[in-house]
This record gives sequence, structure tokens and C-alpha cells, in this order.
Amino acid sequence: MVIILDFGSQYTYLILKSVQQLNVSCKVVPYDINISEITELEPEAIILSGSPYSVLADEAPLCDKKLFELGIPILGICYGMQLICHLLGGKVAHSLKKEFGYVELIIDEKHKLFEGLETGDVVWMSHSDKIDSVPSGYETYSSTTNTPFVAMQNKANNIYAVQFHPEVSHTEKGLYIFRNFIFGICRLKPNWTPSSFIEKSSKSIKEKVGDAGVLLGLSGGVDSSVTAALLHKVIGDKLIPVLVDTGLMRKNEVVEIQHMFKNIGIHINVVDAKHIFFEKLKGVIDPEEKRKIIGNLFIQIFEKEALKFDNVQFLAQGTLYPDVIESASSKTAKGPSVTIKSHHNVGGLPEVLNLKLIEPLRELFKYEVRVIGKELGLPDEIIFRHPFPGPGLAVRIIGDITEEKVATLQEIDFIFIDELRKSFYYDRIWQAFAVLLPVQTVGVMGDDRTYENVCALRAVNSLDGMTADWTKIPYNILRHISNRIMNEVSGVNRVVYDISSKPPSTIEWE
Repeated sequence: MVIILDFGSQYTYLILKSVQQLNVSCKVVPYDINISEITELEPEAIILSGSPYSVLADEAPLCDKKLFELGIPILGICYGMQLICHLLGGKVAHSLKKEFGYVELIIDEKHKLFEGLETGDVVWMSHSDKIDSVPSGYETYSSTTNTPFVAMQNKANNIYAVQFHPEVSHTEKGLYIFRNFIFGICRLKPNWTPSSFIEKSSKSIKEKVGDAGVLLGLSGGVDSSVTAALLHKVIGDKLIPVLVDTGLMRKNEVVEIQHMFKNIGIHINVVDAKHIFFEKLKGVIDPEEKRKIIGNLFIQIFEKEALKFDNVQFLAQGTLYPDVIESASSKTAKGPSVTIKSHHNVGGLPEVLNLKLIEPLRELFKYEVRVIGKELGLPDEIIFRHPFPGPGLAVRIIGDITEEKVATLQEIDFIFIDELRKSFYYDRIWQAFAVLLPVQTVGVMGDDRTYENVCALRAVNSLDGMTADWTKIPYNILRHISNRIMNEVSGVNRVVYDISSKPPSTIEWE
């Protein structure tokens, strides 16, 4: 097993993803875990994550120095590298030049950790501190134009570190680093597969649920659909899937979801709650408040529905790790992560919950969920649906929510997705959607002046949802989509295309 000490980085579980991509068992643990607990886990390698903190800050998360005396190979990443220096006698200082984004490597000398990398390879930096000197016994062998020490090692103690983030997709050969460390240096062997995850999860679900019923909050998205398939495989008819029609879903979505699940032998209970959601969201502008209102309403409805069935004790959700880490704060995360946005199924949950939670996919990423869905026999039309947020169009309408705005955005979104499918671009994109902005602009239609709404189109490609880049949809396709929207959707006279990557932006606007 490989263990990752989580110091609060938004990318900690991208490290987990990278290790699991190599089919090696991995576990994330808090940065302040006791040394005795580490030895009980018997890890064969340890990785130190990044962090939003500086090692020089009073509140900096620090691990026990005895960690470096265990004789277990260690890889420090970004903050992890600075932490090694800080604790073992090197010197870390605030840098006058911050380094965020794409940077080219300068490799002075080849070592095992950099096998397959060359000078000029692009890596992703995200730090505002620098290392002035490394601890005694360490050698360095890489730099950038702004950072003199980008990688270091102590071969005698099997401790290695890099200043950049090999776990993010922006680092072109990031997986080489993990492969070199895990297989070349630690000499571990692959032992994690989708079937082993299903087997382990099935056993855990059986032990936890027993003879009780499980109510599943089903949205029809990939996450809840794979959760439904896994639970149905394990507990059969004791699974009660509930689809709440919030009025905030895509055009015709409720009917489409019912049809998809009927084809795979799972009956869905639909609850029409449109009026409740519109009433509670009336006049609400703040996106965090929207998410929390929606999260609470979902739970209230699920708890009410559970009373209609015998012995329902559990609520299942298709929560993934990006939901958890973006919703996390220092009080709720395994490490001192910073809250990006509250996902309705994590940060939007009420403090008191009358049903016990089951979230079998909680530590997985979207690409892993799709692989598991394939293993469970789900059809491609479910597995490869674009992600859709639980709060639905409420977080794609900037500002207050009205039925009129939702109807407008449903039409815009329908046209966008319809044209992507017709041009065979839908399956080349990880996620595509439209956003209705609280902005009106002057336009001309015929000989008349208009003063109407602006909508933004967003399409991104990603492996995990934690990092993403905007999709270069051909201009002729965008032009046709724009023309259709302005001709077919009343009240819209301007279409813009979002060309922001994540980071620094998020995928969703709210």
C-alpha cells in the first residue's frame, strides 16, 4: 500500500488517482496521523501532498519528524518538498516571484525519479515560497528560470521531492514521476482493479446494510447511476431509487432518465417537487445559499419518502471525491483544505440526518466511476453522459431563480447539446453546458433595437474534474449554435464562449 499524507491540497486525490491509475492500492490519511498508526498500516511508500499553507506560517500543518526515520520511501510534492526542507535543516523563504502555471523544466542530471523526462518538458507550478538551501545529505538536479531547486533526493534515506505538481494533467509527464517512484524506486507491484473495488465495496455494503432498505437519491447522472447499479447488484429490491423533479433539470430529462433505467430493469420513484424548490429559491442570489437550500430540500424529501417503505434506514448518494474536497473546510476535511463551493450532497447536508449515509464512490473520480460502471454492465448512454450538478440549473443561472429563466436556459442548453451531438462533438467533450447571465446588452434584430439577455457556453475536457481545460470547438460549429440560440430562444441577443481553464476558474460558474 501507498499512503498519502493530506496537508489540505485541492489536488490530494489527484495523487490517489495517479497511484490507482498504476493499479496500486492507496489510502489518504490526515497529515497529523500518529507514527504508530502509520506503522500499523504497513505502507511500502509515503507521499506528502501539497497544501494551501506556507510552511513558514504559524498555523502551517506539520507532520511528525519521526516519519523520516521509518526507512519507508517518501515522495514530497510542492508543499511536501518545502516541508522536508523546513523540518530537516534546509531553508525555505517567501519568494519575490510567485510561480503559478505552466513552466519548462531544466534538468541538470538524470536520476531515477526523472526517468523519461527531458529539459523543456512542461510542468505545473503553484507556489509562492522558495527553497534557499536543501538539508544536509540532499542533492538537487532540476530547476526552472525562476526556481533554482525543483527536485531533490537523499538516496541513502530513500527520500525524494519535487516542487511542481505531477498529479495534475497540466504536467505532461506527471505519471512518469509516480511510475518511477512506485515501480522503479519502491519496487511495488500492481494490485488494484475495478473488479477488486466492486468486490470490496459489495462486502462493505452487505455488512453495513444487513436487511435494511436503502433509499437512493438518483439524478440520472453518471455518479448516482453507477451507485444505483452497484447497490442493486448487492441488495436487489431493497434499493429504492428516488428521482426528485426539482424543476431545475434539463429539458425532457425526467422522462429520459425513467426510460434509461427501465431498460436496465430498475424502477424509479419520481417525486414532483417543482413548486417547493421554486418557492424556497425565490429571491435567493448567493450560490452557497442556493446549494444549501437545495441540499436541505433534497434531504427533507428523501426522509419523507423513506417513511413510505418498510425498514428504510439508509440514504445512498453518488458523491465523488471532487464533491468532497471542493466542499471541505478545515473542520470537515481530512486535511486543512479550503472551501471552494459547497456541493449539495456534501456541504449542503443538514447537521441532523435521520438516515445513515452510504456513499460507495466517495473516494473516486469520474473516470474511475465510468470504468466501474462499464464493469457493472451499464450502457454507454448512461456511462458517458456529461456531468450535471445536483442543484441543476439553479447554479447555471447567475442571480435569482425564476421559472421563466429556467425555461429559457433549458432551451439554450438543449440547442447546445443537440448541435454537439449532430456534429459528433459531444463524445469528445467531458462536460458542456450553458449559463444564463444577469446581464443585458444592446442588439439589433431586423431594424429594431433589442436589450436582452446574454448566455455563456462552456465546454471543457478533464480526466477527473479537479483540473480542466476549455475545449477548442471549431468556429463553424460555435457559429451555428449561436445562430440557433438567438433565432430560437426568445429574450437572448448575445452568446459568449468561456475559454477559462481550471484552475484558476472552476468548471461550473457557481
